[in-house]
Amino acid sequence: MSSYRAPLRDLCFVLDEVLNLEAYSNLPGFAEVGPDIVSAILGEGAKLAEEVIAPLNRAGDEAGCRFEDGAVTTPAGFKAAFRAYAEGGWIGLGADPDHGGQGLPYVYGSALSEMMASANLAFETYPGLITGAIEAIERHGTADQKATYLPKLVSGEWGGTMNLTEPHCGTDLGLMRTRAEPREDGAYSITGTKIFITAGEHDLTENIVHLVLARIPGGPEGVRGISLFIVPKFLVNGDARDSVGGLGPRNGLACGSIEHKMGLKASATCVMNYEGATGFLLGEVHKGMRAMFTMMNTARLGVALQGLGVSEAAYQMAVAYARERRQGRALSGAAEPDQPADPIIVHPDVRRMLLTMRAFNEGARALGLWAALQIDLARRHPDEATRRDAEDFVALITPVIKACFTDMGFESANLGLQCFGGSGYIAETGIEQLVRDARITQIYEGTSGIQALDLIGRKLPAHTGRYLRQFFHPIDRFIQEKGADPDLKDFVMPLAKSFARLQQATAWIGEQGLRDPEQAGAGASEYLRMFGLVALGYMWARMAEISDGQIKAGAKDRQFYENKLQTGRFFMARMLPDTSSLLSKLTSGAAPVMGLPAAAF
Repeated sequence: MSSYRAPLRDLCFVLDEVLNLEAYSNLPGFAEVGPDIVSAILGEGAKLAEEVIAPLNRAGDEAGCRFEDGAVTTPAGFKAAFRAYAEGGWIGLGADPDHGGQGLPYVYGSALSEMMASANLAFETYPGLITGAIEAIERHGTADQKATYLPKLVSGEWGGTMNLTEPHCGTDLGLMRTRAEPREDGAYSITGTKIFITAGEHDLTENIVHLVLARIPGGPEGVRGISLFIVPKFLVNGDARDSVGGLGPRNGLACGSIEHKMGLKASATCVMNYEGATGFLLGEVHKGMRAMFTMMNTARLGVALQGLGVSEAAYQMAVAYARERRQGRALSGAAEPDQPADPIIVHPDVRRMLLTMRAFNEGARALGLWAALQIDLARRHPDEATRRDAEDFVALITPVIKACFTDMGFESANLGLQCFGGSGYIAETGIEQLVRDARITQIYEGTSGIQALDLIGRKLPAHTGRYLRQFFHPIDRFIQEKGADPDLKDFVMPLAKSFARLQQATAWIGEQGLRDPEQAGAGASEYLRMFGLVALGYMWARMAEISDGQIKAGAKDRQFYENKLQTGRFFMARMLPDTSSLLSKLTSGAAPVMGLPAAAF
């Protein structure tokens, strides 16, 4: 089984050349980290991922988490690895320095997240949930709540979770039954059951801060009546508003069981029971969904990077195997006539699979980090219009990235297994674990189908199409400016054709959706996939422009840029044309999908 190696050269290419982060040195957090410092930070993160986190991946999958008497024990080595992660300051990489964080831009944390997901996706879920809790409390907590919880979360002494799903409701949170009864002291008594709670119980931290959605009796029906609460596993001296005390008594909550799952077995997925637990309102009454979406939106981008991370790990495994495994001869004649057979990497179909994985990985890396940069601009830029434009872009692209990265990441993991042939089906090679682990990314934090409905139902019509302008205008401008460049014709022309198809699909969705929502709903998944492919195509065109310029300028590592161009040409010729068939499917309407009566299934 091959060892994971972080794609540092490609990460630095995206950060330094494609996104040109030096141009944002006037913004808070960016000035302190030039290219050399970023390279050093990512290098240390890569070392941790490669040497500490990745070696635990297979053993963690085999051992899984153990549940006994309400307690969860993580696999051997996880506790020490988590402590190394926390002590290295990685949990607080982007957190406010006032609470022990480093205050670095979100885009750098995103690069780290990809590496950790590649190294060990199950492990990555634990610190990932903590960073989400940190962000929610930073943005919606009171001064006392921030002083109480953030230093402990940032240091990794305490864990964090998000509690949404209940046994009878998942996406439709308006059906939620968990109650929050007001108490005379200003706190609330939380009662109910939550399921599928990642990191709900474990032995990595001394306390766990649960962020729980619940309904205050007498509030509005549906999601408008939901509030968000901080519910710690252990109270702080019996009162979570006491920022200086140590841990107090155990709160009225317990893990009822952990799930036995297809994959991600070293990540504890818990049933959490709340029985009059003490909770503290986070944010405004009945505005819990607004506060929780602070976590959910960044969590969805985080899950997108999980899809990319698994795909990168699968690609590295598949390439290593394809170079070593010998079978058959190259169709053009023996590549290594002194050997009994050629390595399978000489075969066109194996190359097709490997290039499909590689082209997705490199395009997704650029697109994901571009989205992360927009989050930074929305938070840090002094100009209100720039902040709004960035927020619009993030709102639009989040469902696209979440669904496409996880769908295509799972497809990549399967392609990697296919490269192994029969050996890939055997646990010893390690590739089958990636397939199992990747599958959940298409489901949690909103299924791919839900993301597609969010895109067409909420994001496209929002503010009379204002969100779309943040995506359509840059692409249109690029095509107009670069269309006459003969050196970029392999990139600009395919992008222009696919973009025209996306515009046609957008108009069809808008027109048909007004007449009959099922017309739009039936093509939502195809539309989202088209959107994602065009977005990846745009990033490839931008990377091609930069690579072509570097080659002409006599770059020392010319081969890197030539490889980039060749991989991009594969994407443009063999992956982006899928937009044509997707358009045909989408415009076939609802009849093929909805025509068969429900009773006939």
